[in-house]
Amino acid sequence: MNLIKAENYQDMSRKAANIISAQVIMKPDCVLGLATGSTPIGIYRQLVEWYEKGDLDFSRVSTVNLDEYRGLKHTDPQSYYYFMKQNLFQYINIREKAVFVPDGEEMDAEKACKNHEQAIQDLGGIDFQLLGLGKNGHIGFNEPGAAFEKDTYCVNLADSTIKANARFFGSVDEVPTQAYTMGIRTIMHAKKILVAVNGEGKAQAVREAFFGPVTPQVPGSILQMHPDVTVVADEAALSQLPDVIHK
Repeated sequence: MNLIKAENYQDMSRKAANIISAQVIMKPDCVLGLATGSTPIGIYRQLVEWYEKGDLDFSRVSTVNLDEYRGLKHTDPQSYYYFMKQNLFQYINIREKAVFVPDGEEMDAEKACKNHEQAIQDLGGIDFQLLGLGKNGHIGFNEPGAAFEKDTYCVNLADSTIKANARFFGSVDEVPTQAYTMGIRTIMHAKKILVAVNGEGKAQAVREAFFGPVTPQVPGSILQMHPDVTVVADEAALSQLPDVIHK
């Protein structure tokens, strides 16, 4: 695992975006696995800025998103498809047919998950996967206790995840209780993985996921077993690490 230390959120966003940019430049037709939430917003803004300057070209890139709320249409402002469009897709020259997000409107969970997994396989797999890290150590929507051998599946969201995401909705009662998510096995099949983490609230998760035992109770800990993982974290997120590492 390669650990890159950043001063703050802005620095973390820039460093992470630089790594993604290198992937796009080195392989213009790469398959990018993308994440949602507050953490990657700064990363996407930086990528857009570089695209607008003419430094990046997404015309041959394909993207696959980690997850989507079950029951939400792509047009729903709270859907992850909508999030990606508002924060990245509408500003770059990516092909609409090259964007793959789980179909939250498809209530047949088995069908929705199978279709998303098939899309990944049809693309030849994921070259580069961007991840965030939940306060409880989740990656994607793989909650504590999730089996490591799962492909894309329907998950019941933990109360802590629902509460954490309530800030994006009118109230906690409006947050969907289920989502379609890439499973751990699907994530681990990505050739390269980048984890972006910021804030003191993630410090315990960083310590447990990357410097603790590998356990399903901390889903992100499985990344210790991946051959090519880079973690970009700001000082606050690294605050619970041993001094020898933190410095």
